[in-house]
Amino acid sequence: MRVVIQRVTSASVVVDNNSVASIDTGLLILVGIEAADSQEDIDWLVSKIIKIRIFEDENQVMNNSIQDINGDIIVVSQFTLHAATKKGNRPSYIKAARPEIAVPLYENFNRKLELEFGKKIQTGIFGADMKVSLLNDGPVTILIDSKNRE
Repeated sequence: MRVVIQRVTSASVVVDNNSVASIDTGLLILVGIEAADSQEDIDWLVSKIIKIRIFEDENQVMNNSIQDINGDIIVVSQFTLHAATKKGNRPSYIKAARPEIAVPLYENFNRKLELEFGKKIQTGIFGADMKVSLLNDGPVTILIDSKNRE
């Protein structure tokens, strides 16, 4: 499972000209799921996301977590995070999980994140053509792969 975490001052998701998610200060999280992912990947990533200190404290040092600042979270599914680009010019998405596997894992990820975060999160719509807008703060963008725990 791969996530791209973006620290934002605002973010929103629009589907069919309808706003489905909108936040001010917080995190926009893009989630890519592969067939080999499991609840263990979800648990590890959620713990990382909740604890990662990428928000500035009173000394302008990144010492605060999303919970410390009482921010908000939007989660958006994005199978293209598993694009293989080694051969040719057309990315292959063979590692991305099919919807029958990805949807339950995505829903479990969102439930676990909400439970650990302690407040409601917002989401895009799985598989929809989404228009995602954000104002990246910093910019701060972090890539985490549960299969490469560095």
